[in-house]
Amino acid sequence: MAILKPFRGYRPPKEIVKQLASRPYDVLNSEEAREEAGDNPYSFLRVVKPEIELPEGTDLYSQQVYDKAVENFRKFIDKGYLVRDEQPNYYVYAQTWRNKTQYGIVGCAGVEDYLNDRIKKHELTRPDKEEDRMKHVRHTNANAEPVFFTYPKKEEIDRIVAETVKAPAVYDFIADDGFGHHFWLVDDDQLIEKLEQYFAEVPAFYVADGHHRTAAAALVGKEKKENNPGHKGDEPYNFFMAVLFPDDQLTIIDYNRVVKDLNGLSKDEFIDKLSADFDIENKGSEAYKPNALHVMSMYLEGEWYALKAKTHTYDDNDPIGVLDVTILSKSVLEPLLGIKNLRTDKRIDFVGGIRGLKELKRRVDSGEMQVAFALYPVTMKQLMDIADTGNIMPPKTTWFEPKLRSGLVVNTLD
Repeated sequence: MAILKPFRGYRPPKEIVKQLASRPYDVLNSEEAREEAGDNPYSFLRVVKPEIELPEGTDLYSQQVYDKAVENFRKFIDKGYLVRDEQPNYYVYAQTWRNKTQYGIVGCAGVEDYLNDRIKKHELTRPDKEEDRMKHVRHTNANAEPVFFTYPKKEEIDRIVAETVKAPAVYDFIADDGFGHHFWLVDDDQLIEKLEQYFAEVPAFYVADGHHRTAAAALVGKEKKENNPGHKGDEPYNFFMAVLFPDDQLTIIDYNRVVKDLNGLSKDEFIDKLSADFDIENKGSEAYKPNALHVMSMYLEGEWYALKAKTHTYDDNDPIGVLDVTILSKSVLEPLLGIKNLRTDKRIDFVGGIRGLKELKRRVDSGEMQVAFALYPVTMKQLMDIADTGNIMPPKTTWFEPKLRSGLVVNTLD
């Protein structure tokens, strides 16, 4: 059973929350973050992407960057941009997008649960990205941004959330990108005790988004434990901040692929080879979005195609073999287009489904890419099956929206 504990969060005053809350560090490059922060002194990008206050071209992994993160974090506290709650609380964080609202609980998950696989993963992490976030946690001594978890829904938790959100929200705003963010405190001692008990009955938590931040937070906690001869197990560094959404409220968006060339094949040769593994239907110039598992769409030379995978290409009893990203790799990318490693091959790129089919068409029509593939999104059940069986998803398989805003609450490790 996994742990979720209340904590004393640092939060912004209501008057500046919309200006302070930022998009996560990994959805913006430095240039975009610099532009987004602009002359807004409250932008939390100054803490999570502190290079925006350093000369352009500064090495993102240099000591200067982490020192600037510490300086800015302390400044935010000293100036009252972040104020610590008097007692440990849970928080309800809701997000609204496309007329749908999802409700999560913010608390602190256990380092030991991550190390012992009670917090389950479905992606590999890159050591360089892990180390970057570890340095950020080490230097600031804080989880500046929450990680995004899911769990098998539990009625008792849903009821507490439903009761909590009847009250006016502490924060309630629509960000510039159109996403709504709503935030409540759970500061009643009895409700806190019940939530802690109910979460202790949940068999496992699952990392939905933020594998690098999760690994970094847990590994820093492990380091602190090993460096503390008087370690007891209840120190703040044994826990890290997460937002947990029940699995029935989340939707995974498709994550699509664009490829630079046909590996020396002509259009006709390529389509002829595809027909061995797919039933192919030309859909003409009107954009075609896949509407079922094992059907994908392809855009090539101004035309859209439906590609229905033949039964020999997949295994619905295998958590990885059932995925359309697996079918595409094994039947198209590897044998026909010569793309063996999705992580390193420069001929392929990935486009989150939030950008729509128009972005796939644009990148092919511009001549930058030659062919695009749109995939049916992975389900929450597939994600959890993969994590439960200890498997790893292929790279760039899941895309979650909305992203969590950073700066609504921060957890310190002291």
